[in-house]
Amino acid sequence: MSLISPACRDALQTWLQGQKALNGASDHTISAYRGDVADFLAFMTEHHGAPQGLGPVARISVSDMRAWMARTRSTGVSARSLARKLSAVKSFYRWLAEREGFEPTAVLSTRSPKFTRKLPRPLAQDAAKAVLDTVELQSQEPWIAARDVAVVTLLYGCGLRISEALGLLGRDAPLPAVLRIVGKGNKERLVPVLPAARDAVDKYLHLCPYPKEADHPLFRGVRGGALNPRLIRGVMASVRAQLGLPASATPHALRHSFATHLLEAGGDLRAIQELLGHASLSTTQTYTAVDTAHLMDVYERTHPKA
Repeated sequence: MSLISPACRDALQTWLQGQKALNGASDHTISAYRGDVADFLAFMTEHHGAPQGLGPVARISVSDMRAWMARTRSTGVSARSLARKLSAVKSFYRWLAEREGFEPTAVLSTRSPKFTRKLPRPLAQDAAKAVLDTVELQSQEPWIAARDVAVVTLLYGCGLRISEALGLLGRDAPLPAVLRIVGKGNKERLVPVLPAARDAVDKYLHLCPYPKEADHPLFRGVRGGALNPRLIRGVMASVRAQLGLPASATPHALRHSFATHLLEAGGDLRAIQELLGHASLSTTQTYTAVDTAHLMDVYERTHPKA
């Protein structure tokens, strides 16, 4: 950040602290925001040939924005990534304009590049069941096999993110019929827990060599510490290799599968939004596209063209 003026550097740091404290942004999100906005400010320094203090930064023009976007695209950045970077810059400018009292129109009016959103890639229902049946075969240690089955069952059966499943504490077990989950942005939601998920967790706790402690992670690693999500990703990699599943069959794909299979069964989109903890319904609506694609595939296979 050597190309950024001290005033802009301090402003960026203050904004990032606010994003973490007030909006509950994750460390990964904060790191991405820092890099995106810092790169933008560094470009403006090079573009104008001098460090840009808060005054010059407030006077950025439409042509400045076009120059930044053109330079960024020329480095091989995809339209999707550029859209993400622009979103971070706009968020920073909204905050900075309110604090410094200037009009950020040039930045906020910049149009995001168009790109095709990637659809979630869920597993078919029979494939999801095969995954659950195969996970326990990945370890010869009974308690570890039971642990992995419990985690994967929570991902598919409750639609949890892997961070949410591994964030459960000893005090959360035995799992209730309805679990209170704190997800992204400290957003709380209530998630029904299927009997199969409760049974899987109970079996793991019965076999686990470490005592259940209220303030310690529910899912333990071999040495008793918090279970590393990389281990679950590794288990899924082994399972998809055995079952011949695509690389998209990741732990997060089980969450996609949860949503898609609910929708296929006639689930209400608003209810699914609440279960997943999506802030926006538009995020959940991507599953309707997946469901439509599935129906069209079935149609094409059952009604082949003459």
